[in-house]
Amino acid sequence: MPERVTGAGRYAPSPSGDLHLGNLRTALLAWLFARASGRDFLIRIEDLDRARDSGSAARQLADLAALGLDWDGEPVLQSERGADHDAAIAQLAGAGLVYECFCTRKDILAAPTAPHAPPGAYPGTCRELSDAERAAARERILPRRPALRLRVPAGTAAPGYTDLVLGEQTRGEIDDLVLRRGDGTVAYNLAVVVDDAAMGIDQIVRGDDLAPSTPRQILLQRLLGLPSPPAVAYAHVPLVLGPDGKRLAKRDGAVTLAELREQGVTPDRVRTELAASLGLAAASDADGVTAAQLIQRFDPDQLPRTPLTWRPAAANG
Repeated sequence: MPERVTGAGRYAPSPSGDLHLGNLRTALLAWLFARASGRDFLIRIEDLDRARDSGSAARQLADLAALGLDWDGEPVLQSERGADHDAAIAQLAGAGLVYECFCTRKDILAAPTAPHAPPGAYPGTCRELSDAERAAARERILPRRPALRLRVPAGTAAPGYTDLVLGEQTRGEIDDLVLRRGDGTVAYNLAVVVDDAAMGIDQIVRGDDLAPSTPRQILLQRLLGLPSPPAVAYAHVPLVLGPDGKRLAKRDGAVTLAELREQGVTPDRVRTELAASLGLAAASDADGVTAAQLIQRFDPDQLPRTPLTWRPAAANG
């Protein structure tokens, strides 16, 4: 068994529906990264966005267990961590790094942006409003409340870091990201940084669609005095795509454990197929491969660097 080390990895699903094969593959990888490095493996249910909460958290946990994944301690509910989120925003505000934003998404998309800014980057419309202008804007948007944005210090470049899968990552400027939405919901980038630090997580494995968010999160870590790379390791893993080349979704047929069970496909079979897609199983594993066996075989340097296209026949083969 790997030598026990301080720190933890994690998997943090949103309870917006049943986990599909892409989610399960990422969960398996997060578990393998943690267990193979001797870390604890923690679960956090990211249920801040109540509008997207379908009540699927219990089913998600059951599916992870059916796949053979275990975790340490009880799952953490992100919605119960509001005091820490508020404290982080207050800390940033105390440093003069928070301001109210009255813009709608339509306003932001319609506003001119810097020549090299990515689409949808915040152009700083509300950054330098006077007290009188802010008071007038609050009245104008009632009953909506203003969002809170991070005042990124002038000249701040996006922090670079070494990704365990993607390699060296360097990006351009960071815009003034949202810390709390107008409906009162704490933004993902802030919550995930605060929660990971509080849970002692120093290894973050997730889909590579979230890689663009990482420089923002590293900046927040540094502004809040929280651990950041190299003390925190990131691994952004390739997604699973459907037959149409788009991110795997319900439209692609039987993509959840429940749906596959209805077709006679067992969780053991799914685990073996996912392992095979990672180069961790072969034809000689026709009888299936256990999660424990996968820990012994796991080598992050040998992981595929390209997306997996899932074809239903592969699971029924």
